[in-house]
Amino acid sequence: MTERAVTTITNIPTMMAAVQLVGHGGLDQLVYRTDVPTPVPGPGEVLVKVGACALNNTEINTRTGWYDRVVEESVSEELGRSGRDDDAGATWNNTKMSFPRVQGASVAGTIVAVGEGVDNSRIGTRIVVDPSVRDPKLPRRAQIVEYLGGDRDGGFAEYVHVPSVNAHRVSADLSDAELATFPCSYDTAEEMLARTGLSDGETVVVTGAAGGVGTATIQLAQARGARVIAIASAGKEARLRELGVDGFVARDVPDLAAAVAAVIGERGADVVIDVVGGSMFESLLLMLRRGGRYATAGAIGGPVSRIDLRELIYKDLELHGITNPTPETFARLVSLIEEGKIKPLVEEVFPLSELSKAQETMLKRTHIGKIVVTPDGSMTSESSTQN
Repeated sequence: MTERAVTTITNIPTMMAAVQLVGHGGLDQLVYRTDVPTPVPGPGEVLVKVGACALNNTEINTRTGWYDRVVEESVSEELGRSGRDDDAGATWNNTKMSFPRVQGASVAGTIVAVGEGVDNSRIGTRIVVDPSVRDPKLPRRAQIVEYLGGDRDGGFAEYVHVPSVNAHRVSADLSDAELATFPCSYDTAEEMLARTGLSDGETVVVTGAAGGVGTATIQLAQARGARVIAIASAGKEARLRELGVDGFVARDVPDLAAAVAAVIGERGADVVIDVVGGSMFESLLLMLRRGGRYATAGAIGGPVSRIDLRELIYKDLELHGITNPTPETFARLVSLIEEGKIKPLVEEVFPLSELSKAQETMLKRTHIGKIVVTPDGSMTSESSTQN
């Protein structure tokens, strides 16, 4: 550790293991190293010993350069292999990417050091990290100035430093691998439901329902007393039924809007929560009733969609784009975790050194819930099974 106002709980190594993204491209751009300098918490920051970090689409989007505005195709490994210009704007907010970068937005672990201005009592606290670093002086929907793993180094490492305010104490009988499933996916889902005002007795249609945000949305919508209709590949119906969804529609049916109407009735859905976009978008607006609400936080099916403005205008629809979950949303999520009202869905756990394999598995889109990595040597047989 450098000479700075830092208090630690134990001797912390000067070097750590981490996976660095060294450029835009394929899985070969992820390099596992054991000689990465351990970060030092600055003023107002804490150092977290990473227990686990879950995978999200944002890491693949960043690696492949998908955020670049010139890209119009869906999220895929083929895009990464095609190569991207490292000088292009390719972070979530279309600013220039800096390499090497340690990715990983969804972190659970323990505080082992604190920087200047942070109470020493925080040391030893078990936490989950809110990945959105904010400037509260900015407008409420534009406060995120850095996102963990994209604009600053994240949790695909043994240690990560974050603002103390982003490290939320959590008291729950869950493993680190289980806790790591909540950030990024669940706070995004909770923000979409809050923004659309989903309430008891309403009907919500969820696209990409088998993924991290999708399964989070299902649970959070059920906690609100809503009726949930899931859209996913046909092979995932049985496992989504086990989550208690009220209806299921296979995403590749010839007429998606008609298939959903056959399940929910002609009145239409109150809310659509979407992470797919692409060619599906136009059908999703058709599913909504008059005065319905649509929210999106992803476009894994493609970022460019067709819209008939008559659907928007003459049905008085609301459309919400979600990138900035509020601090209150994340705090509410932690409360739901501690109250046991939502449960983690861990599909598989990989050692950090096999992050490339973990991303390759994620890109197959056969999983339900989340794929997680943990520092090498920390895996247990219990954490590597589905929960």
